[in-house]
Amino acid sequence: MLAVQSILLAGLFWALASGSHRRVVENGFAADCRALAVLSPSERRIELRAMLTRDIHRDRFLALFDSRGRLLDGNVAGIPDGVYPGARSMVSPVRPTELPGKDSDVARLALCTMPDGSRLLTGVDLDDAQEALRVVERSLFIGLAPGLLFALGFGLIAGGRAAKQVDVVRGLAERIISGELDRRLPVGAKPDSFGLLCADINTMLDRLQLLVAEIRGVGDDIAHQLRTPVTRLRARIERGLLRAHDRPSFETVAQDALGEIDKLLALVAALLRIRELGDRARRSRFAPVNLDMLVDDACELHRPTAEDLGITLECAIDRVAPIEGDASLLIEALSNLIDNAMKFGPPGGRVQVSLCSVAGEAIITVADEGDGISPAERNLVTQRFYRGRRDCEGAGLGLSLVKAIADLHGFTLDFADQKSAVSLVCPARR
Repeated sequence: MLAVQSILLAGLFWALASGSHRRVVENGFAADCRALAVLSPSERRIELRAMLTRDIHRDRFLALFDSRGRLLDGNVAGIPDGVYPGARSMVSPVRPTELPGKDSDVARLALCTMPDGSRLLTGVDLDDAQEALRVVERSLFIGLAPGLLFALGFGLIAGGRAAKQVDVVRGLAERIISGELDRRLPVGAKPDSFGLLCADINTMLDRLQLLVAEIRGVGDDIAHQLRTPVTRLRARIERGLLRAHDRPSFETVAQDALGEIDKLLALVAALLRIRELGDRARRSRFAPVNLDMLVDDACELHRPTAEDLGITLECAIDRVAPIEGDASLLIEALSNLIDNAMKFGPPGGRVQVSLCSVAGEAIITVADEGDGISPAERNLVTQRFYRGRRDCEGAGLGLSLVKAIADLHGFTLDFADQKSAVSLVCPARR
C-alpha cells in the first residue's frame, strides 16, 4: 500500500505540473486572440510584429493568414495540418521562418479567427516546457525509487514477521488442542503490541487451564462424594429386601431409600447452583436491594428453627444504603451462614446477626459461641466438599455456595480472628 500510494502521489504531481503549464499557455493564447481581434487589419499586423520583436527568447510562434490560408505576416510558414479555429490547443510540428538554421520545430498551437476573416496562429515552443517536465520526471524518479524500495522492503519484513508470529500462535494452538495445556507464548522483557497480545493470551490460557483443572477436580469430587452414599443406599436396600417380609417393612425400606436419594439430589442441585453462580451473566438480573430489610427477613425466617433448637437468635440491624444485587441469592447466602452458626454453635447458645456500616462499607456478620474456624482451615472451608467436622450432616457445599454468591456480588467473605464469626463485606460505592 505504501508503494501504491507513492506511485499515485507521483502520478498526481506529474499530472498537475503538466496540466498547469498547459493552462498557462492556453490562457496566453486566448489573451493574444482577444488583443489582436479588437485592432484593425493594419494595426493587427503592426502589433503582431511588435510582439515578435519583444520575444527575445524566440519561443513564440505568431502568424496571420488570410481566409485561404496564405501567410500575411508572422514567423510560421503555414498552418499545420489538424489545427482548426476554435478547437483546443494541440501539439504539432511547425515550420518556422525566422529561426536561422532551423526549419522545423514542435510547439503547442491554437488558431482563432479575426473579425475580418483572417486567422491568427499563436503558439509556444515546447523545448523549455519539455525540459522542465523531464526535470520533474527525474526528480520524481529519484525521490520515488528509494520510497518504493523502502515500502517493498518494509512490507516484506513486516509481512514475514507477522507470518512468523501467526505461525507461533498456530503452533501453540495445535499443541493445546493435542492436550499440552501448560504451553505458553514467549513474551519479551519489553513487549511490543504483539507481545502484549501474547501476554493476554497467556493469561487467558492460565484461566482456561485453571477452569479445566477445577472441572476435573469437581468431577473427581463428585465421583468420590457420590460413591459413598450410593454404596450405602445399595447396601441399605439390599439389606432391607433380605429382612423385609411384609408390606410395612418394604415401605420402611422404600422410605429410607427415598431419603438417601433426596440427599443425592440435594448434592447435585448444590453443585449446579455453584456452577450457575460462576456465570457472570447472572449479574444482568441485579436490582437495588435494601440490606436492612433482607437481613430482617432472614432473621424472621430462622427464628422458629432457633426456638425449636433452644438457640437465642439476636439481630442488630442498622440502616444502610441500598446496593445492586440479587436479593434471593443474598438471602440464600445469609441463610447458609445462620444455619451453620446454629449447627456448629453450642446447644442452647446464642447466634448474633448484625448489619452495620463502617467507612461506607456495609458489613453483615453472623456470630455464634462456638470455637470458630482456625486460620489454617479458612481457605479450605470454602472449597467444595470440605467438612471441618465429620460429626455433622452435610456435603461440605454450604460455604462454597456462600463464597460463590459473594464473588458474584463483589463482596468479601471474612472470618473473625477472636471469635466464631463470619462477615460479608460489601465495598463502598465509588
